[in-house]
Amino acid sequence: MLITDLNSEKDIGSNCMLLEIGPFRILADCGIHPKKLGRNALPNLTKIRELSVDFILLTHCHLDHLGGIPVALREHPSARILCSPASRLIATRILRNSINVMLRQREEQNINEYPLYTYSELDRVDAALTALPLGVPKTFHENDDEITFTLYPAGHVAGAVGVMIEYRHRKIFLTGDVSFNDQETVDGADFPQEKIDTLIMETTRGATEVDPDLTRERELERLIGDIANTLAGGGSVLIPAFAFGRMQDLFHVLLKAKNEGLIPKEIPVFCTGLGLDLADYFDTMARKTGSVYFHRTMAKELGVQALRTWEAPGTDVPVQGIYLVSSGMLVENTPAWYIASNMLDHAHNLIAFVGYCDPDTPGGRLLTRTNVDELRFAPLNYIARVRAAVARYDLSGHTTRERMMEFVNAVDPRLVVLTHGEPAAQEWYEEELAIQLPKTKVLSPEPGVEYKV
Repeated sequence: MLITDLNSEKDIGSNCMLLEIGPFRILADCGIHPKKLGRNALPNLTKIRELSVDFILLTHCHLDHLGGIPVALREHPSARILCSPASRLIATRILRNSINVMLRQREEQNINEYPLYTYSELDRVDAALTALPLGVPKTFHENDDEITFTLYPAGHVAGAVGVMIEYRHRKIFLTGDVSFNDQETVDGADFPQEKIDTLIMETTRGATEVDPDLTRERELERLIGDIANTLAGGGSVLIPAFAFGRMQDLFHVLLKAKNEGLIPKEIPVFCTGLGLDLADYFDTMARKTGSVYFHRTMAKELGVQALRTWEAPGTDVPVQGIYLVSSGMLVENTPAWYIASNMLDHAHNLIAFVGYCDPDTPGGRLLTRTNVDELRFAPLNYIARVRAAVARYDLSGHTTRERMMEFVNAVDPRLVVLTHGEPAAQEWYEEELAIQLPKTKVLSPEPGVEYKV
């Protein structure tokens, strides 16, 4: 087998790995980098320009795994996109929103390369999407050879899967992004526990030390308690959240808190367009797949209102409420970023982060500051004093490094390939694997380099 990491850097970015197994060529995901713009955000697809690609494995529909697929399919139109039934239902909707964002960025930032693909190209993506039932092996043939794929729930977000690849008695398992803990809309990962040959695994939280007493339930209690105290003090709460997955999880959390009287039922919850639109998709996924827990009436029961405008920087939000808006990292020119420019100057408000924030994003920078610091909103020509409370709650959709190591020990691979993590995260796994599984080989591939394994 040949492995080439096509991500432009060793980080959490434009996830894409080329696997060459016998006569079969497979792309494991094809994303766009959340911190880069234009064609620089794509994986290094020039490496496969002269090759044929048979399959694209879509592990889930976050853009760092999905967003480059239309470009890859443009050059490899015969490739099949293998995914879960839930991902089949939502993939093109997420890509359509990506085009909307790129069109806006083209105008606002004069990025002439945008959009990287068009609405009409999504028809090709839709035709190539091939849903495989979870847990059921599917074998594909080429001449006298064959390869088998089996998808397993990965727990990370609705539709997320890990993939077992079997070729001539060799078993290769790709984790994708994984959470072994149950979340509100999806159950935790249910991966095979059998011996495998090669494990290709995400390393997102490898550098994150977690208190062993910390649990999701305790973090949710802390979040709801802080929301209640903020509202009682006359303030509002901003929860920056990814529109796909995290926002729908928080519908569950906030509705339960309202029904239990922990926060006032009359307090409105403001959301942005995509998160609201995806509520209908989650409802469809719940009804058609049984692997997602959601119902579209939750938005009405929660008192959700669409948020379409915001105040000038420094002006507090005009209506007290819970602002559950994207993006989760306060990326510039997103609704959460604009609302932060309203709330930060006012001490009675709370900015509540509920997931990972890259240190280089506005959200990541804010989490390292104190209440006497400032945050610059350069495109708005505004500097906010950080007077509002800022807190982080560990509701990550990625598994802890300790729990991931339990899985690695259970499958006892001959080779572990480290992906989807910053260098420090991958280094932790390399050191820990050397201690716990000294006979296992470890590969942390350099981008663009072909490895024979």
